[in-house]
Amino acid sequence: MENLDDLSAIFGEPVSIYTRAQAISDGLLIDFSATAREAGFRIPVAMTLAAWDDCLAWPKRDSKRQTAQDEAGRLWDAVWMTYIAARNAKGSRCPFQLHRIERGGHSTRPRLTTLHLHIGPGDGGEPVSPS
Repeated sequence: MENLDDLSAIFGEPVSIYTRAQAISDGLLIDFSATAREAGFRIPVAMTLAAWDDCLAWPKRDSKRQTAQDEAGRLWDAVWMTYIAARNAKGSRCPFQLHRIERGGHSTRPRLTTLHLHIGPGDGGEPVSPS
């Protein structure tokens, strides 16, 4: 009888594997584990580039054009809200909300946005979180 836990026994060898480490190296995932550790995370934490660009990126030109902020402050807000979501998570994926000022315009009013925390296996099966 085949071992159902061994996916290669069911599906065969993978044609291609794209690892978390490769996604970080390619810039598709932004690792912010060091900041996350300051908030209490004990696992590696990363965010997709799309979520980073939408919620955290804040070039100096946006501070001049819109309102004074910086990426470090926006990152800390996101890390803290992610930490609260992780503490209250009932499964491996949970939505959470944070307020952020949209980039690239003239708005100075924060808007509520929803992100999703996902805790899953890393490249070696260890728990990691790409938000």
